[in-house]
Parts: sequence; structure tokens; C-alpha cells
Amino acid sequence: MTETYRTVADAATATFVVQGSEFLGHVRPVDAVDAAESFVESVAAEYDDATHNVPAYRVRADPDGEFLREYSSDDGEPSGSAGKPALNVLAQQDLENCAVVVTRYYGGTNLGVGGLVRAYSRAVKEAVEEAGIVEQQPHERVRVTVEYDDSGTVRSILESEALEFDADYEAEVTFEVRVPVAEAEALRDRLRSATSGRADLA
Repeated sequence: MTETYRTVADAATATFVVQGSEFLGHVRPVDAVDAAESFVESVAAEYDDATHNVPAYRVRADPDGEFLREYSSDDGEPSGSAGKPALNVLAQQDLENCAVVVTRYYGGTNLGVGGLVRAYSRAVKEAVEEAGIVEQQPHERVRVTVEYDDSGTVRSILESEALEFDADYEAEVTFEVRVPVAEAEALRDRLRSATSGRADLA
């Protein structure tokens, strides 16, 4: 069975100032690479007046965790002074499915590479402390598309299992469900059975 992994419990931001430069460490749990990249883009857009928005993430690229995607960027800071230290904090704390962006507003004093490494590392550490760390089971996304007649049945099953889901009511009803990998196949079987095979599962 797929083992649990460590990630942050919630989204959080930590802020501090070093020699006039303001650093904001933003962290969020994510469950896919595209979610991590969306988070990075949203922070960069929100803080587009900042001097730097330095991203880093570690994300399981498949539900079994066989392949871990790691990414970081210095976003204009000296090479190796920002993105790598941010990523190293996530790696040292063995955090997965976790994305961070450190926003910096330059305060007029150069911190040097060593000072930058310390500041970017601190921003991630403090954001992670603020968010808290939890053990998670690997999850996957299951998409269920049904006619309106079957939507109540599907919704009641998902609610009885206490699963997180979003429902989109268009010409048909589409449920996006977050389900533990270990339970996904049983859920698919239950939904097929309850709808007499009418549910379109992906």
C-alpha cells in the first residue's frame, strides 16, 4: 500500500525584514504540478510590484510517489542564492506536494549571497512553521460525469464517504473528487454499481 507523506497543513505566509528588505514566504499544499505552477503564478501576479518572487516546489508526479518533481528558480537573484535554498528547506523537512514562493521587496542594502541564502531559507522555514506539517495519504482526482437523474445518487455517495469534491452543473453534472489512492478503485466500483454503469468515470 502507498505510504503516507509529509506536507503542509494549510496555506500560510510569514513576513520579516532584513536590512530594509522585506521578505514574505508564501506556502501552500498542492496535489499536482499544475496546481503548484498556478500557485506560483498567482503569487507573482498578486505581488507583481516586488523585486523578486522566488518559487520552489516538490510534487509527486504520480500517485505512488515513484517520481518526485522538484523545481526552483532564482528569479533574478544571484545564481544559487534563492531558489535552491528555498527548495532545500522543503527537502530537508521531507515535505512533498508543497509549493512556496518567497517575495522580496529590495530595501537598498545588498545582502550578499550568504545573506540571501539565509533570508530565503528563513522565509520558507517560517512559512512552513506557520502552516504546520501533517501526514497525508496520497490522493488522486476522480472525475465523475452523470446525467441529472443520477447526480443526487453520486452526491450522496461522495458525502457519505466524506470526500472533498466540486460539482459543476452544466448540460450534465461533473464531480471532481479528491480521493485517497488506496480507496479510488472501490469508489469507482461503487459509483458504477449505483448508477448501473451510466456514470462516466475518468
